[in-house]
Amino acid sequence: MKRHVLALLSVTIFCSACNQGKDQPVATAVPTPAPAVSHPVVAPKPVFVASGPVVVENQVDVEALREGVIVEVLAQPGTRVRRGQLLAKLDDRQIAADLEAAAARSRAVEANIENWHAEEKVLQSDYDREEKLYEAQIVSKEQRDHAKYKKEADEFEIKRETETLVNARNTQKSLEFEKDKTRITAPFDGVVARRYVRDGQKVAVGDRLFWVTALGPLQVKFTLPERLLSKVRVGQQLSISSEDISPQDAYTAKIAQVSPVVDPSSGTIEVLAQVEGTAPALRPGMLVNVSLPDSGSVQP
Repeated sequence: MKRHVLALLSVTIFCSACNQGKDQPVATAVPTPAPAVSHPVVAPKPVFVASGPVVVENQVDVEALREGVIVEVLAQPGTRVRRGQLLAKLDDRQIAADLEAAAARSRAVEANIENWHAEEKVLQSDYDREEKLYEAQIVSKEQRDHAKYKKEADEFEIKRETETLVNARNTQKSLEFEKDKTRITAPFDGVVARRYVRDGQKVAVGDRLFWVTALGPLQVKFTLPERLLSKVRVGQQLSISSEDISPQDAYTAKIAQVSPVVDPSSGTIEVLAQVEGTAPALRPGMLVNVSLPDSGSVQP
């Protein structure tokens, strides 16, 4: 009896141990995350920055073409002008009198030519009559020839007076040109930047009277190192900025001209770029910065 009890107790203990083994969780392997690989940050390609002035194609000093006294100044600095607009006037009384005399001379020669043409008709009529009388053997050959030579002389007089008229008209035209020189006009559309004269001032040929500049198209002239000669091309876009304008007013330009030669004294090339669109913050003469990709990243 005791043996049966011991055997039953042993079986119970063994089963209990088996159940305890089933309830315990089984450990599983968790994969270890791979260490993060750091990629280098690619910095933007370097930018080459040059500086140069804003220029315009039309910008000249208006000079006196003849001497005289300024009688009226009609434009002041800042005045917007159109081509041919009057800026100032010189005293033209003497040249006006000479011009009127030349015009009268031309009219007199024209009247003289008309008179010779009327005389020509009379002499032609006389010659025709003498020719008929000669054919009828009423007048002599000498009398007929006399009428013929008078007619020919009249024709030469008309030619002479015609040349005189040409000379008189050219003299009149020359004086008209001289009178035009007393009117100082704007050579192109733009603005008066400076005024050098005042009323009553006497000027000589070549004296500066006004400085007139166009307002556009705006261009930027700058130089680059000679190593960029093979990299910059016509049509390439650039960015323009300045310390005198806000960042919102940055503009773009396109290269319009690249010098084909290198300045041996500085080792640089000259580049001309034209500003695109309107640029109200830019003025001719301003110094601006021009940014473009460096030699290794310049794109056409």
